[in-house]
Amino acid sequence: MATRDVVFPAGRHALYEQHRYSAAVRSNGLLFVSGQVGAREDGSPEPDFEAQVRLAFKNLNAVLDAADCTFADVIDVTVFMVDPDTHFAKAWEIAADYWGEAPYPTATAVGVTWLSGFRFEIKVIAKLPEGAEGAAVQG
Repeated sequence: MATRDVVFPAGRHALYEQHRYSAAVRSNGLLFVSGQVGAREDGSPEPDFEAQVRLAFKNLNAVLDAADCTFADVIDVTVFMVDPDTHFAKAWEIAADYWGEAPYPTATAVGVTWLSGFRFEIKVIAKLPEGAEGAAVQG
């Protein structure tokens, strides 16, 4: 079995160890990023919704940066929201601060009933820059 080429940001939050998953995996020129939430360093949710969305993007950007990517390299986005009728407009307004200029990545928004105490989660697939395939890192 091949070793996964995993990526973790510096100062990673405790959720990776608590729930046994990698922040991202590089494969065939792509970066597959696990869902990022507005988790504080100890893994607890940021209580304010707007601050939680901003922290989710900050955590996402830290993972992208660890793989030598930026949001400009993102080609596909999936967001999950608890109670999207209440939160979608505000989340999308905040996302615009991080999204960058057109052309935009593809995007799918999914309403869910549970996110383990969080209300917003974002997962992405990014194209790795040329030469960004790294050596496997132990999680």
